[in-house]
Amino acid sequence: MVRRTPNKAGKTARVTFELPPQVGARSASVCGEFNDWSPEMHPLKPRKDGGFSATVTLPVGRAYRYRYLVDGERWENDWSADEYAPNGFGGDDSVVHL
Repeated sequence: MVRRTPNKAGKTARVTFELPPQVGARSASVCGEFNDWSPEMHPLKPRKDGGFSATVTLPVGRAYRYRYLVDGERWENDWSADEYAPNGFGGDDSVVHL
């Protein structure tokens, strides 16, 4: 799930990426266009409910592709994303519009 909180000036938004406990992850990170698909840039922090989350500040006015890397080996989409876009690896990327 993705939650957006625009800043007062309206030029950026705090975007919270959340991975639900049902995924059964030991670790996770959000990778996307905003961080060059780097798993090291935005690791998700474990929550008490067994899920994970991370908050990233991004410029508004565009869409961003992203996916979750679970346990360093498995890619998961965000099933509450704004839309999905085919990627060059035979799957889809999640997309968030800001």
